[in-house]
Amino acid sequence: MSLPETVRTNTVGQAAEGTQRQVGSLQRIEHVLYQVAAYLLVTAAAALLVTAVIHTVTSWSEGVDQAIVRLLDRVLLALMLAEITYTLRQAERTHTLTAGPFLVIGIIAAVRRMLIVTAESVGRTDLRSSVFMGGLLELAVLACIILVFTLAARWQAPGQRISDE
Repeated sequence: MSLPETVRTNTVGQAAEGTQRQVGSLQRIEHVLYQVAAYLLVTAAAALLVTAVIHTVTSWSEGVDQAIVRLLDRVLLALMLAEITYTLRQAERTHTLTAGPFLVIGIIAAVRRMLIVTAESVGRTDLRSSVFMGGLLELAVLACIILVFTLAARWQAPGQRISDE
């Protein structure tokens, strides 16, 4: 025996409505997760900037160079958090990912590390030292990474996106 056509149509329609409700619920949950993550990142970046300024002011008398390098390090970390927040907002709004923001985050991270390596190597300029040569090698690798990321960001076509649809 087969079911009458109206019963089959109603059953299919009810299943479709149930699926649509589930998808809608998941989309709302995803939206809330993006918002919570973005607010946490913004809060962390603000706290990082405040503590960076406080630490710079309190440690100014110990050494201006180290205080400024630490301030730059923390500001660049806050910029990375801001760029991640921007990427979250864009991904949530457009439901696509672009490579550009990730390349910018990579560039900022490499510049941060260059600052740290340079600050750590101040006063150690013995060319025979393996620590100094290791620092130089790391700086060279970081410079190459920055160059590659910059070229990739420059050559990225504006329409190239990774879509979740």
